[in-house]
Amino acid sequence: MALTRKIFRYCTLLKTHHTEKARQQLIKTWTHPMELQYLPLLCSYRYSCPVLLKTSRSLLFGGHKQFYCSNTKQNLNTEDNSLCLRDRPETEMQSDSNTKEVCEGLEDPLPLSALEKISEDEALQIIAQPPLPFESFTLQDYVDHSETLQKLVLLGVDLSKVEKCQGAGQFIIKLDFEKDIQKILLFLKDVGLEDKQLGPFLTKNPYILRADVEDLETRVAYLKSKKFSEEAITQIISGAPYLLLFSVERLDNRLGFFQNELGLNAQKIRNIVTRLPRLLTGSLEPIKENLKVYELELGFSKNEIRHIVHRIPKNLSVNKKKLTETFDYLHNVMGIPHSIMVHFPQVFNSKLLRIKERHLFLKYLGRAQYDPKEPSYISLEKLVALPDGVFCAEVAKATAEDFQIFLKTL
Repeated sequence: MALTRKIFRYCTLLKTHHTEKARQQLIKTWTHPMELQYLPLLCSYRYSCPVLLKTSRSLLFGGHKQFYCSNTKQNLNTEDNSLCLRDRPETEMQSDSNTKEVCEGLEDPLPLSALEKISEDEALQIIAQPPLPFESFTLQDYVDHSETLQKLVLLGVDLSKVEKCQGAGQFIIKLDFEKDIQKILLFLKDVGLEDKQLGPFLTKNPYILRADVEDLETRVAYLKSKKFSEEAITQIISGAPYLLLFSVERLDNRLGFFQNELGLNAQKIRNIVTRLPRLLTGSLEPIKENLKVYELELGFSKNEIRHIVHRIPKNLSVNKKKLTETFDYLHNVMGIPHSIMVHFPQVFNSKLLRIKERHLFLKYLGRAQYDPKEPSYISLEKLVALPDGVFCAEVAKATAEDFQIFLKTL
């Protein structure tokens, strides 16, 4: 084995055209009789390296063959054949094409041992790769060494956000892109996600990369059994990435909760979930509390609550403090009844400061009229939804400069 390595090192020097240097090194380092029988051949014929590699393996691993020079049957001995090929004319040497044919049938040369001594020039030719860190707080340290991480970055995955998910970095760095990740990407494309959506999706939910595709397909099949359209399923999955990690039983319980608590039919439940998919993945406690607040504290009837939720599903998860403060100002300060708020439930998602500023400006101008039966009626939609310029021109009948001057007096 040591002989094979020495021949391989000699061939390496020949490839860099250091023939004389190789010959001198061989004379200094080859001392064993089995090694010396190949020395004249190596020093005179650089193309014999592949043949020697193969022959040396036969001698070392149980074969008892002897090496013969090309076009001669005389046995190479260190005494009689020291110039076997040194004085041979160029016409008798093998051609490059024959050498290539010989090289094609050979095995790969054995790697050099880490314990073998090498020359200073050989040491300078070694390119050492920087070692991987044993531990790190960021995936950035592994990107240059991991083809999987490189492909995820090209896909649009934000690794700085992924590494903040508990345990995500540890298992992602161990995944193989072709074996573990590609099948998940194909599944996501099958359910309707576009290429530009894959990166942001995996950024939000990296845990899907270790999920079983069969389980994911089962959950999609459940949504189809509940008569969600393909477009609705795509919208739900893209809007709530963690939904695919929920079991079928958990999804069924979520849908059943909304149907029982709200008293809506299946079609309206599908509509609400499609427009706000995170209702299925978020906590149910704030939703339960808000339903009680609407009914017990704010005084809405169940039918009015159903209408509010169906119009604006986001009102189910609005902050309780904001909900009560907005209602208190609308009902007790501005004098707006429940029936008007029910027809424009977007007001509960509006900024309370904007409502106060515009109401006080209209009151200053004498135009704060919110009763639909009275002339110069101003709806909540015009009060809240219009931009400042349009509000001043169409509703307040004033200029934007007048509105800004008034705000400075507050």
